[in-house]
Amino acid sequence: MKRLLTLSAAVLAFASAPLAAQDIAITGATVATGDGSDPIENATVVVRSGRVVAAGQGVSVPAGVPVLDGSGTWVTPGLFASITNLGLVDVGAVASSNDIRAGDSPYDAALDVAPAINPSAQDFGYSRAGGVTRATVVPDASSGIFAGQGAVVDLGADYDAVTHRRAFQIVEMGERGASLAGGSRTSVHAMVRNALSEAEYYARTGDWDEDGMLSRLDAQALSHVVTGEQKLYVTVHRAADILSVLALREEFPRLDMVLTGATEGWMVADRIAASGVPVITSALTDLPESFERLGATQSNVGRMVDAGVTVAIGGYESSGDHPRNLPQQSGNLVALNRVPGATGLTWGEAFAAITSVPARIAGLEGRAGVLASGAYGDLVVWDGDPLEVSSAPLRVFIDGVEQPLDNHQTRLRERYRTLDESELPPAYRR
Repeated sequence: MKRLLTLSAAVLAFASAPLAAQDIAITGATVATGDGSDPIENATVVVRSGRVVAAGQGVSVPAGVPVLDGSGTWVTPGLFASITNLGLVDVGAVASSNDIRAGDSPYDAALDVAPAINPSAQDFGYSRAGGVTRATVVPDASSGIFAGQGAVVDLGADYDAVTHRRAFQIVEMGERGASLAGGSRTSVHAMVRNALSEAEYYARTGDWDEDGMLSRLDAQALSHVVTGEQKLYVTVHRAADILSVLALREEFPRLDMVLTGATEGWMVADRIAASGVPVITSALTDLPESFERLGATQSNVGRMVDAGVTVAIGGYESSGDHPRNLPQQSGNLVALNRVPGATGLTWGEAFAAITSVPARIAGLEGRAGVLASGAYGDLVVWDGDPLEVSSAPLRVFIDGVEQPLDNHQTRLRERYRTLDESELPPAYRR
């Protein structure tokens, strides 16, 4: 495995310093900027005061900036994980440590995940070690179709994780929404329209309709959705349901929507593209596990991108998958191009789908997921092509601060990798 071996004395000095934004230049690396373009060989990345200054070939290193020799490595922006539960759960089966859902709460849309996010949760460190530097964290709908308000976080090793609270609202539509709304999609749409109408009244008058279905806090929360100040993430899968959701903007034209799921999005990709609504979806869903996913195919992402849809890869809130698997899943879409009859992505498109595109959807265009002037100094140094399953991060920087890569799993590995099995209790012997 390749390693960054050539370090200047200045670099060694800052590596042991307190966490603070560091000036750093990495030279001679293969650089992927995250903007959809192909990787650049023998390139340089410069970060100063926590921000990217420049990235590419022919970039000069300012005097006094510590230099890393990146020969044999890849340098990329940090990965951006969309739709996660990072920091909301320690042990899923232990209710007291699980803040993903609030089934007995009197509130729905008003729920805000930000105060519950724990940056010390094990999945923060595990994701960071996999190259994930920023993410969106979402609640899960349980007592009603509105799940609440999600947040944008960085995965730095400190307690200032939440960078944008109340960044978007989540609503469940389709089969799950129908079950939460009384058993039918007709009820889901009636409830959504009623809720948005009550929220419009609140936004217009500042008053709450006591005879309405929404609580004051829920109406207040949704008032930011109907005015377009807050994005509305709509979970939907069936092609017909996608079109019904897009039609909501005929009644509520200021809705700033994002489709999540969209398993059958390829079937109506031209309509989604025409609407300008972006999509966050899984890269690998290819089984008709429910009636709303009968059209599931791994070509879903590639076909939507070819139609002009803005697509990010994500969705780790309840699948049992993990955000650090983003590169593997994105890489599969590159390999899919070699399968007869399938539609995948180019390398640049696939990498952008886990960096700049999800950042743009989250409202951080030009700031996260890219190596461009003025962007956050989020860098990942890899020992090889990041979309190859055998590659791994060597170093991770967030806002120009180098991050620890140790976590619970690495500590367990080190503890047991050389353990003499004769020391184990009988019950643990093979």
